[in-house]
Amino acid sequence: MAATGDERPAEGAEPRRPGLLARLNQSAGRLGEAVLRWLKHAQRVLARTIFSTLTSRIVVLNLAGLAVLVVGILYLNQWRTGLIEARVQSLRVQGEIIAAAIAASATVDSDVITVNPDRLLELQGTGSISPLSFFDPELEFPINPERVAPLLGNLVTPTRTRARIYDQQGLLILDSANLYARGDVLRKIPKPATDDRFFLFEWWDALTGWLPGDDYPLYQEYGADEGTRYPEVAAALAGSATAIVRVDAQNQLVVSVAVPVQRVRGSVGVLLLSTQPGDIDAIAAAERWGVLRIALAAATVTILLSLLLAGTIAGPLRRLAGAAETVQSAITSRAEIPDFSNRTDEVGHLSKALRSMTEALYARIEAIERFAADVAHELKNPLTSLRSAVETLPRAKRAEDRARLNAIIQHDVRRLDRLISDISNASRLDAELARQSAERVDIGKLAEAMVSVQADVAAKRKVNVVLEQPDSRAAIVLGHDSRLAQVINNLIDNAVSFSPENGTVRVRVAPADDRISIVVTDEGPGIRGETDRIFQRFYTDRPEGESFGDHSGLGLAISKQIIEAHGGTIRAENRTDRSGAQFTVLLRRAPVERRK
Repeated sequence: MAATGDERPAEGAEPRRPGLLARLNQSAGRLGEAVLRWLKHAQRVLARTIFSTLTSRIVVLNLAGLAVLVVGILYLNQWRTGLIEARVQSLRVQGEIIAAAIAASATVDSDVITVNPDRLLELQGTGSISPLSFFDPELEFPINPERVAPLLGNLVTPTRTRARIYDQQGLLILDSANLYARGDVLRKIPKPATDDRFFLFEWWDALTGWLPGDDYPLYQEYGADEGTRYPEVAAALAGSATAIVRVDAQNQLVVSVAVPVQRVRGSVGVLLLSTQPGDIDAIAAAERWGVLRIALAAATVTILLSLLLAGTIAGPLRRLAGAAETVQSAITSRAEIPDFSNRTDEVGHLSKALRSMTEALYARIEAIERFAADVAHELKNPLTSLRSAVETLPRAKRAEDRARLNAIIQHDVRRLDRLISDISNASRLDAELARQSAERVDIGKLAEAMVSVQADVAAKRKVNVVLEQPDSRAAIVLGHDSRLAQVINNLIDNAVSFSPENGTVRVRVAPADDRISIVVTDEGPGIRGETDRIFQRFYTDRPEGESFGDHSGLGLAISKQIIEAHGGTIRAENRTDRSGAQFTVLLRRAPVERRK
């Protein structure tokens, strides 16, 4: 029977379970999500506490770097290990010399113990030092504590080292901690009470206790008859010098070195030298305190420099932010942005940008206010005329008076319609230019199309429109073709309206290296008064014989707005060769498009 795609386990068989890899992937995914949630929560907490301000961020981050450096120096430095090794080597050499001296003094049968250091050095240089070199080998007796005690005290006391001598059975013979005078055994001198250490060291020791590091065995005092319980003593009785490093109950280092006291026939005892608890720790603590003092000084300097840095960054930014909020909330007054333009960094650049933006904003607000006032004024005139005609119409008796009033009403309505249309176009011009993307526009072809359109209209007024393109190079700009066509059309229409019969309007397009000029000239009476005024909104200076209200006075103002939005300039002047006006438009030439 053929197997089907849906196979079921046989009866009694154990159902399949998810694989181990799938369970591990699920667990890893849940763990990753938990870690991400914890990190986001930690980030929010830090952002609300430590990193709530720019000043605190600068101080904390600079101190964090210094803290990592100091902790690394205190924890990873090698002076403690080197100090222990040097101490072990010093105790070993000291023990060998003292052991040789003890062996020599034990063979002298007199009240005066004489040691020949030259002899000791000579024998040490030979590589084999034997106490039998100082006495007769036939004289063999155990170590005499009364003879060894003065020597031991004189050699050990200046080094602050504890010395103990054990016999062959591990019985304590002498302990320098219990010696007071030559040969006298007195009460045990109590250890001086240790002063409280600096709290930072206690914290540091508590911290390093949790960190991985050196693991030394605990030091423990044994009885006078238990010397062999010290591993180094047992090893020295076997003939080899041994050193062991331990820590006491207060976690203070104790270095012990056991050296056999040898005679020709074997070891007769052991000399056990050990440091005082805390000697090495005191040196290391002094080094640490030196590092901490340097760290505290560095932290102080870091905080001061961080505050100074924050003052040069956070302070100006705070002032700029406050000024920006004032600009937002100011109603009657004009807020000023702080001037940091003398700075060459990002704060200075931000100050310049905010000041420029604020000035542009205020200029735009003032322009809107002026535009609103001009619109209200321009709308008021035709409305007044229209109201007067409407109120007079019912009182008119004659038909010609009613016809004249109806013509006035229709003329004012057309005037209002034209005015409102031009105002609407002018108000949404900036938004349209900002929304639309700039394209490559051929000004030569665009001017040729506008000239062909205006030539038919101008022919009815017996005016010629001529296009001149002396340069064969393409006149390409980046912009909006419809708006640029509107500018050329307004300039030609304005020139035609001022030209006399049989006059000529010339449109000249000339590309240069980085600019393209469009020059429109006519043969009319020219510009009367100041030439800059003709670009103001609602300014009208129409030729004689043209009816009032046929133009809104916004054409040249809109043309200037379009050209400036394209990064160009437009100016008007009178011709110098004859009567007439000349309008010159300069636009940036687009870079040559490279073929792919």
